[in-house]
Amino acid sequence: MAENVKQKNDSGVDWRNLLQRVLSVPAIGPLLALIAAALFFYSQNPRFLELNTISIILNQNSWIAVLAIGQTLIILTAGIDLSNGSAMAVGMVVTAHLAVNQAMDPLLALLIGFAVTIGFGIFNGLLVTQLDLPPFIVTLGTLNIAFAMTRLVSTTIIRPLPDLHTFFGNRFSFRDILPDGIEPAFTNLIGEVAMDTRFAYGIVATIVLYLIVWLILRETDFGRHIYAIGDDPEAARLMGIPVNRVLVMVYGLAGLSYALAGWLLLGRLTSGDPNVGQTANLDTITAVVIGGTSLFGGRGNILGTLIGALIVGVFITGLQSIGVPILYQRLITGVLVIMAVALDQFSQRIR
Repeated sequence: MAENVKQKNDSGVDWRNLLQRVLSVPAIGPLLALIAAALFFYSQNPRFLELNTISIILNQNSWIAVLAIGQTLIILTAGIDLSNGSAMAVGMVVTAHLAVNQAMDPLLALLIGFAVTIGFGIFNGLLVTQLDLPPFIVTLGTLNIAFAMTRLVSTTIIRPLPDLHTFFGNRFSFRDILPDGIEPAFTNLIGEVAMDTRFAYGIVATIVLYLIVWLILRETDFGRHIYAIGDDPEAARLMGIPVNRVLVMVYGLAGLSYALAGWLLLGRLTSGDPNVGQTANLDTITAVVIGGTSLFGGRGNILGTLIGALIVGVFITGLQSIGVPILYQRLITGVLVIMAVALDQFSQRIR
């Protein structure tokens, strides 16, 4: 009898094993949390899951998601970056100031702004590796340096910006980009409303950047070195991994992601605002932690960070839609971070 049951189980689907395998995927937990949050706010406001609302959430949070790419890379190495929002802001303001106030070529101004922001990232990496300083202290110092530099460049909003600088704020619909031959069939498939919903080019850029970083972390030696350093830097050094060089590259790439986030934000704001990014460090840490990346380093998934950024965006937009004051929005976000870190620490102890 027992043998017959065993044979029956062997011939069927092992649902328990399948469920365990699904839940072991790092991004599944954050994805389930995102779905639960979206359904909750939909129950409070039926318009919450309309395509226009989704487009607004994606557009408002694309720059935070790109900023969180650099934060993820650094946290994977068991570091942290408190200066990312300020570094992004100084690059943005330098770009806008050179193009508008100094009448510099827009491309050259953009490249100089990128160089400034990337320079902050490399500077952080050199201080961490060459002086053996804690990343928390280093980036706390450069946060204040970048904040002061931003105010030295400009204390007022700079506008109007050249088209190059606002490109990622431009919007498109499926009707704009689909060839005439397949437009009717696609309209029948997704409907008129979906065809006319407009999305910013910054959303497309965000998705492309995440796919690139996902491939780097998954398929390259450099990506594997990042995880190894975060897990145990001394063991990584004994394995022949150039730890200091990899760390400087990580901080430099983080600076590049901050510069790209600044470009997306220029498109969204259509101006150079020296006041932006003041809480971006906390927003990106929130997205990274909620997305399942461990603050202890060596464990996490870049796609989880994207989902984490969306969770933060869904919560903020959802709370606004049901009339929750902004102070309570920040309070709830803080509770989410504490819960995510506590869960991560609990899982570390079990492991």
